[in-house]
Amino acid sequence: MNNRWTVLLALSVLFSGMAFAGENTRPINIVFFLVDDLGWTDVGCFGSTFYETPNIDQLAKDGLRFLDAYAACQVCSPTRAAIQTGKWPQRVGITDYIGAPQPDQWKRNTRLLPAPYDTALPLSEVTLAELVKQRGYATFFAGKWHLGPEGFWPESQGYDINMGGIDRGGPYGGNKYFSPYGNPRLPDGPPGEHLPDRLARETAKFIEEHRDQPFLAFLSFYSVHTPLMAREDLRQKYEEKRRRLGLEAKFGREGFRDVRLVQEHAVYAGMVEAMDQAVGTVLKKIDDLGLRDRTIVFFTSDNGGLSTSEGWPTSNLPLRAGKGWIYEGGIRVPLIIRWPGVVTPGTVSRVPVCSVDYFPTIAELTGASTDNVKLDGQSLVPLLKGMPFPEDRPLFWHYPHYGNQGGAPSAAVRKGPWKLIHLYEDDSWELYNVVTDIGETQNLIQKRPDRVAEMKGLLDAWLQDVQARFPTPNPHYDANKPDGRIAVRPQ
Repeated sequence: MNNRWTVLLALSVLFSGMAFAGENTRPINIVFFLVDDLGWTDVGCFGSTFYETPNIDQLAKDGLRFLDAYAACQVCSPTRAAIQTGKWPQRVGITDYIGAPQPDQWKRNTRLLPAPYDTALPLSEVTLAELVKQRGYATFFAGKWHLGPEGFWPESQGYDINMGGIDRGGPYGGNKYFSPYGNPRLPDGPPGEHLPDRLARETAKFIEEHRDQPFLAFLSFYSVHTPLMAREDLRQKYEEKRRRLGLEAKFGREGFRDVRLVQEHAVYAGMVEAMDQAVGTVLKKIDDLGLRDRTIVFFTSDNGGLSTSEGWPTSNLPLRAGKGWIYEGGIRVPLIIRWPGVVTPGTVSRVPVCSVDYFPTIAELTGASTDNVKLDGQSLVPLLKGMPFPEDRPLFWHYPHYGNQGGAPSAAVRKGPWKLIHLYEDDSWELYNVVTDIGETQNLIQKRPDRVAEMKGLLDAWLQDVQARFPTPNPHYDANKPDGRIAVRPQ
């Protein structure tokens, strides 16, 4: 009897450490699509009727679509740090987009000075690539990195191959979205080659070359970040579609900023479709190689859509505001996960999840150890398998900065349907039920003191745990001068 249990225990240990894909014990491959600045309703399967995204829509039909998925921050670099480490951005010190002015460089006329932030993802942090390499995975990164200067780029953070991941927050070299790129980690293609297509083909090439071993392919699009540039054929397509549908630009007001209320920007629409075509290129390669059944695919964004600045290209309705804001338009993002044989195709989840959850999910999928890694996220594997998963665990945000898009220093916690916001400028609080009031129109701060007290306690304890840094009074603020958050929309 003792021998029998010894054998069973040994087998249990062996198989618990193996990556899995349904009933197949062969290691599961990971493909991760991260889109820059893609809003929650910027794809068809999440509600857009103007932008065309057939490949992403099909991915949703084949997988699980999350309606309450969140980015860890309303701007890019902090979310990217959270995805790579499974930790809250505040814990690794990256709380604003890298390149934003530090407090001693601050020139805007605002009531507060932003908090200081770290300008590189520490090499001591375990990244997704370093996590899976312990299980023998080949690792690949393409596109936007924006987590520090050279020496902190993907090849220094566990990725075997880096195609285009540098310090820049957008494709700002060369001809930007078209070759020549002027990117030291992406050789130029033929003149006029389109960046999203190039990144997709490089990803597909890596997958084909590593089809016989487990791999992590991380395609981090520069799209749909500014500069607003589309292929001419797609721009013309959406100009015609806009005229045909009789769509016109409409704007509302969010604080000091205009906010776009209609999706009708032809150039942005062309950028979205080109990104979708690039996703299709990679998904087709997975199918052509017969890898679908043992490849799990993630698709998400790093923050909400850009609606209050820098061209005002999209609308996030029914969500409030957009990139740079603590409201849902700034932090709620599309998320799709396809896991053939496990996830029921075409299913939908209303469970709140966040960027910090991908690292522990991939750890469980690949059988990689996290014994020496402090994680803030929670593996989504039980949820993907249809098993019980906590729906009311708190999720947190803390952005002690002024975004370029009009948002001000703030913090928030969501627990169940409730979301509590703290605005640091005037020490004010807002409470919303984001299930019954997704547009955050009814501030219930006076009506639910019990809920407010509980959530304030959660937020305060979390801020202390992550050793959050806070904004401070700006000694140079002049109330008689225009506020530093004002921006004029081009007419």
